[in-house]
Amino acid sequence: MELRGTLSVLGAVSMEVTCRKMTKAHRKDAELLLDLFLRKDVNYLQTSDIYGDEGLSALRRALALFLRRKDLGFVWLAYASGCPVGACVVSYAISTSVGGLVAKLDDVYVSALRRREGIATQMLTALIREMRERGLRRIDTSVYKRNRSATYLYKKLGFRELQEERLALVL
Repeated sequence: MELRGTLSVLGAVSMEVTCRKMTKAHRKDAELLLDLFLRKDVNYLQTSDIYGDEGLSALRRALALFLRRKDLGFVWLAYASGCPVGACVVSYAISTSVGGLVAKLDDVYVSALRRREGIATQMLTALIREMRERGLRRIDTSVYKRNRSATYLYKKLGFRELQEERLALVL
C-alpha cells in the first residue's frame, strides 16, 4: 500500500510525500536512511552501546529479516519528489492489555537536509492510518529523555506519556 499526502513548506510550493512499506526494490533506500540514523543521530548514539549496536552488517540482517518475515513487522519509508527522505521501523507485539496486536515504533529518522519541513509528521500520520486500517489497537514508542523535538512531535500526533522507563538487556 502506498499513501500520498501534500505538504506546504513555509508557504513555498507544495511537496508531495509518498509513504510505503519497504520492498526488496526499496531496500537500499531503507539501508541508506537507517544507517544514517544509527551512525549520526545524537540521541541514538547516547545509548547505542547499551543496545548492543553491531553496525551496518546487523542493519542488513535486520532488513533481510523484515523482507522474509512480514508477520514480524516492516520498515516504513517516506519519499519527497521521488527521493528517500524518511524511515522508521515497526515491529508487531501481542498486548495482553488490549488482547491483540500492537505496533512498536523505533528508529524514526528524517534526513538532516529535509528536517523541519513536516516530513516526519506526514510519515507518521500515514503510518497511523495504515495501522488503524490493519486493526492494530496501539502504537508504542520511546523517546530519549533529552529529545524534546521528538517528544513534541509524538504528543502533537496524540501519543501520551506513560511515565515508564524503558530498559534493555543485551543477550
